[in-house]
Amino acid sequence: KLEDGKVKVEALWPRKKEAALVGTIASHIKNMIIGVTEGFTYKLKIVYSHFPISVKVSGDKVLIENFIGEKNPRVAKIVGDVKVRIEGEDIIIQGINVEDVGQTAANIELATKVKKKDPRVFLDGIYVYEKKRGMYD
Repeated sequence: KLEDGKVKVEALWPRKKEAALVGTIASHIKNMIIGVTEGFTYKLKIVYSHFPISVKVSGDKVLIENFIGEKNPRVAKIVGDVKVRIEGEDIIIQGINVEDVGQTAANIELATKVKKKDPRVFLDGIYVYEKKRGMYD
């Protein structure tokens, strides 16, 4: 309910799961307010050692080409109303919904996961290195 210009989320005589749900709903509302007023920005770094990775945005997909020398491009889905742009070795994801921005970043990170190789040696991939409130150009 709305009291004195503030949103108040409460449950009468909550059990454990209901009390947890109150906190979850309050966090979702808080993230929605922050998203509309400031927005969210995730920055990812393209890391490679031998084969240069090229990344392109086409429609609602991110195409990752030449990953570990592969011929076929890997595809990551862009979720919701999120803007993705590439600046050199950085991928910048911006949007008003933190869940869509985070899921898009996770999709890109997961698309470059190296399988059946030692992850301590094969460090190629795209990794999140910064999460910020606000949409900066």
